Formats: sequence, C-alpha cells, structure tokens
Amino acid sequence: MIIEPQIIDALKTVYDPEIPVNIYDLGLIYSVQISGDVVQLVMTLTTATCPAAAFIPELVQTAVRGVPGVQDVQVHVTYEPRWNKSMMSGEARSILGYAL
Repeated sequence: MIIEPQIIDALKTVYDPEIPVNIYDLGLIYSVQISGDVVQLVMTLTTATCPAAAFIPELVQTAVRGVPGVQDVQVHVTYEPRWNKSMMSGEARSILGYAL
C-alpha cells in the first residue's frame, strides 16, 4: 500500500539544480493523488522559462517510481497558479534568506 508520506519523502530528494532546496519545500508540488499503484502529481516550476523544465518532471517520475508499490507515475506540469515565494515552506525560506 502506497502512502503519501512515502511519496513526499521521494519528492524531497529532487532538487532544482539552481536552487539548494528540494522541489517539495519550494512549493512546486500542487497535488499528490494515489489511486491503487498509480501516483498522479500536479506540479509547477519557478518560471515558465526555467532551464530545468525539460528534466525536472523526469526526475520527479524517477524518484516517485522508486517508492515500493508504485507502478506508474503521471506528472502534469501547470503554471496556474503561478508559483511565488510565499508557496515555499518555512525551512525553504530560511535556507534562501526570504522572510514572509
């Protein structure tokens, strides 16, 4: 049985190469849905022109596929709502020196 904390732990292993914070704490993951052995994710990137846009979703798929029981991972990238700094966790804001 797949549980969401396992998926979140896997997502926290994925980093934007330009930012020293994982994508989950950056607030780039909008939703995680688990249906049987399939995980569906809705995510965004910091900007629509992010140079890592071509490979971050692939890194997400690979990380989540590593969770025991996961057979398929579907990643949907959206830019609505647009990402902003307020979506970061407190830890991410602290690491990057942002105050809310």
